[in-house]
Amino acid sequence: MPTHTDQLNRKVTVTEYPKRIISLVPSQTELLVDLGLRDELVGITKFCIHPKGLKKEKQIIGGTKNFHFDKIDALQPDLIIGNKEENYQEGIEKLAEKYPVWMSDIFTIEDAVEMIENIGELTNKVAESKNISNQIKIDFKNPFSKKGTAIYLIWNDPIMTVGSNTFINEMLAFAGFENLVQEKRYPKIDLEVLKNLNPEFLLLSSEPFPYKEKHVAFYQKELPNTQVKIVDGELFSWYGSTLLKSKDYFLSLNQKFLKNEAS
Repeated sequence: MPTHTDQLNRKVTVTEYPKRIISLVPSQTELLVDLGLRDELVGITKFCIHPKGLKKEKQIIGGTKNFHFDKIDALQPDLIIGNKEENYQEGIEKLAEKYPVWMSDIFTIEDAVEMIENIGELTNKVAESKNISNQIKIDFKNPFSKKGTAIYLIWNDPIMTVGSNTFINEMLAFAGFENLVQEKRYPKIDLEVLKNLNPEFLLLSSEPFPYKEKHVAFYQKELPNTQVKIVDGELFSWYGSTLLKSKDYFLSLNQKFLKNEAS
């Protein structure tokens, strides 16, 4: 029986190429569909919003951190795909007692490429995964020129930022932003500290907190010398085939910021 090593260095044994796959992560759900595995994909989370219409076709097995084990058991999956950060350890361990569970762990573009290619090997979609990963390697070969200092917010009350040792931090650097928050992971920050840091750019992510223009106006008033913008959180944080869209998005973002500076 073929044995694969996941990104947590766990051994995962599958008896044959999977025909009943459950994805516990939105970005990896989109990847599976783009690899041509829409029919094999039987279960997804309530947050798996891409591609459009998929949630009407597939069994929703709960959220990324709250699995409905009865629904998963009814699907009898022969492969479950998850992620260390987005899923919860207790739930994953419980699933792994019954089913092959392959886990990703993503901090860098290289990690994302490895994940895509490994899933291609797991699912008999090697050529398709290589097509995606090779294009990502090309797109991310040359980082954008430096734009300036930035802080990236993911939550508003309390204010939560993105620090080092995260995939978003890697994407910020590629897009040309110098992240002023160097504390690891997703530290909380108060408004006075944010004002004292005085970033050149304040990026309000469209997810998980749904920032609106009223939040832009609030932060712009508090940081009058900072460019404050809502940015597409998916294109900064999703590490599957969504990455094929990120370079063009960062280019358009660059043009918007330059336009603001000129006006």
